[in-house]
Amino acid sequence: MPRVELDELQGAIERISDGIVDNEAFVCCQTGKIYWISGDADPDSEQRPEDVDDPEKYATVPNKYELDIGVRLVFDFTKAHLIEQYHDVRSSFRRHGAYCRFKTLLARHNLLDTWYAYSEQCTLDALEEWCESEGFEAERRDRSTV
Repeated sequence: MPRVELDELQGAIERISDGIVDNEAFVCCQTGKIYWISGDADPDSEQRPEDVDDPEKYATVPNKYELDIGVRLVFDFTKAHLIEQYHDVRSSFRRHGAYCRFKTLLARHNLLDTWYAYSEQCTLDALEEWCESEGFEAERRDRSTV
């Protein structure tokens, strides 16, 4: 079973989820190597493997929305930490600028660091589940050695 480094995978997801350009990421089913392919002329982007469209050889990395780690996390976090603002937060996500308002609310309640830690942990958990479903062994780097 090929190993995939979760921190690298998380970085690839951040890049493909930004929505600015058409980025893609793939994981080689034999080696676990992550290929990040930019829709623009980014020098850090990998060369697109010729057979990348073969689902037997490469798994397409989902973006944050496909992993369902976007707005759902906001609502779950709000229920756990700001229950009295839950309905206001939920209704604010029907309008443009909701994340900015949410982060302002978190800052007022000194919860930004808690939010970032929660969001990162949920993202890593979702990536671990995705790896398992695709037949990869998820590898978490020991943060104490970083």
